[in-house]
Amino acid sequence: MHDLEALKALIVADQTLRGQPISKLGYFCQPFRPKDGPYSDCVVKVYRGLKNHVALRRLEACHADYVAVLHQTGVPVPETAFYLLEFGRDLVPVIVQQALPEQSMMRAQMVAAEIAQAVTFLEAGASVIADFWNNLDPAGPRVGFHPSIRNFAIVEDRAIFFDTFPPLIHYDRIEMGRMLLQFSEKRLMRVLGPFVRGTVTSIQDEWYSPAETFVGLVGSACRLRPDDRAVFLEWGNDFVIRRMGRWADEAQAGLRAPPQLPGYWTAMRKVLGLQGAPNI
Repeated sequence: MHDLEALKALIVADQTLRGQPISKLGYFCQPFRPKDGPYSDCVVKVYRGLKNHVALRRLEACHADYVAVLHQTGVPVPETAFYLLEFGRDLVPVIVQQALPEQSMMRAQMVAAEIAQAVTFLEAGASVIADFWNNLDPAGPRVGFHPSIRNFAIVEDRAIFFDTFPPLIHYDRIEMGRMLLQFSEKRLMRVLGPFVRGTVTSIQDEWYSPAETFVGLVGSACRLRPDDRAVFLEWGNDFVIRRMGRWADEAQAGLRAPPQLPGYWTAMRKVLGLQGAPNI
């Protein structure tokens, strides 16, 4: 159990005390890792607070269920705790997660690796995707997965997934679309919400499709290393036959050419200032 008073003090402290954000490209928040103190071995993720405590209590329960499903399906996840902290009339969702070594982030390793090693990294990430969908109870609730290159670390040739927000369980499609707007860190997105709700809602669709989650991983690799696209496509077509046979035909249809991000999503990221790297 974490010291929640120390956690609240850390959240309201200035950046000098709590440390620089470890990522400035997040859609929901900018995670940070404190330089010292009781949370120096953790990444802290602070999300928008709400006055609707009922909705946040449901979010808390869904997050617990989602982490449980990730474990049940064999997805490696760092030790992760979810808290609702009181700040005035608001409850603020905060995730505290065991930090992974900075050098273990999959994207950075993919950029630096020789092609054979890059394929090994993809195999590690894709194996987590395959385990998740193959082990998921088809009679269970609506569950999704967002296994992008940015959401993996590779430690000792093993992929570790660390993105548990929003919890992709129990919420229906409309509710999840509403959450994507409600918890966006970008005020512009919340202001534009009524005008872009349909577009934002559709962003989630690939997270609930076994084939599309895999195709998305391959697409990220192709955009990150365009000179190696042919190698990644060949590997991807082979992988789905070996590990995701139930969805192989659909996945291979998406791998006939290097997968591209939908135009509406790339445009949205430009508007939100979330550009800055070639694979997003």
